[in-house]
Amino acid sequence: MTSNSRVSRRLVLQAGAASTILGAPGLLLAQPKAVKIGLVHPVSGALAYSGSQSRFGAQFAIDEINAAGGIKSMGGAKLEAALGDSQSRPEVGVAEVERLHQEGVSAYVGCFSSAIALPATQAAAKYNTPFMIDVGVSDAIVSRGLKNVFRLAPGNGKCVDDAFAGLSDVNKAAGGPAKTAVIVHEDSEFGTSTAKLLAGKLSGIGLEVKEVLKHATPTRDFSNLVLRIKSLKPDLVIISNYQNEYVLLARTLYQQKAEVAGIFSVLGGGFNYRLVKEQPEVAQYMMDFNHWYNPKNAKAQAMRKAVEAKGNLFTFEVYCSYNSVKCYADALERAKTDERAAAIAALEASTWFPEVMPYGPTKFVNGQNTGGRAVLLQATKTDIGVVWPNEFAEAKPVFPRPKVS
Repeated sequence: MTSNSRVSRRLVLQAGAASTILGAPGLLLAQPKAVKIGLVHPVSGALAYSGSQSRFGAQFAIDEINAAGGIKSMGGAKLEAALGDSQSRPEVGVAEVERLHQEGVSAYVGCFSSAIALPATQAAAKYNTPFMIDVGVSDAIVSRGLKNVFRLAPGNGKCVDDAFAGLSDVNKAAGGPAKTAVIVHEDSEFGTSTAKLLAGKLSGIGLEVKEVLKHATPTRDFSNLVLRIKSLKPDLVIISNYQNEYVLLARTLYQQKAEVAGIFSVLGGGFNYRLVKEQPEVAQYMMDFNHWYNPKNAKAQAMRKAVEAKGNLFTFEVYCSYNSVKCYADALERAKTDERAAAIAALEASTWFPEVMPYGPTKFVNGQNTGGRAVLLQATKTDIGVVWPNEFAEAKPVFPRPKVS
């Protein structure tokens, strides 16, 4: 082969390679760097069920955003979940925040538990990293002046106020059968702070607090506590605790045939479809004021079907975490970068509308979304429905509850 033929062959090969590359222009362009979101949830330990539901909801939103083309203003950058497990312990939550920082996360979503969220958000504040609180209702989370912390859902202060407005309306409509109450709460930040708010405001709707009873998390036996409740003969039992203890206490009240006008909770950790599915007799007529989806919204109904098609239950943890990721993604679209200060500024100016929830447009004031609201729910043997306020209600409340046979 002559020198000229070798040169000609090389030119032909180079031209062919160039043609191939030009025919696939994506090969010439660097793919945008993924935006890492640290998911800090308790997927082991006492809070594992709720933490796993939270993680599921966040991943559901990430997958949906990526399938729709990623963050378009950032060249289609995909979101990537960096998984953390707080093991239901505050100190581990802090350690996971630090570890995920080393992995280069641009934001955090978590923590389900207020007791974990308080130190975890403080750790993230050192790096000015946005932290979206999906579930964690203590108002101390957003009252410390941390500029990196944002919460879409209402905290326990607003929830207690709104819950008592709903309970008062229900009680008055029934002729006022409830006049006394016993409060039962778990002993961490969530239960303690909520119980304090409850006890301070029940008199405002004409209810006398007979006693406030505290229990540890975890608790394996509520027999003695329920005997104490029965001896006090309250009209209402108002509970504030997490999944396992919530269900166990409700079951013990049912088994011991505690005769009360109602079992009511504010932000009840175990009031969900799992309770209705597994223990329908226990769940029937129980009432809870909590985060919930908008039952009259078509997208919310479609999302519930999609979640259930994956073999999961549509609990509040799922859509609270889903919305937290969606809100952050909206901020990225407007900021056109995941640079922390710019993303925080975009979140502060957010007007994003979480249509699957009974919310108005987002407006953060000191990190708290003032457009968020919870609703009053009641369980039947087969489902859970909104009973207050009227604009979202699917049914009328049954109150007082029929006597346990």
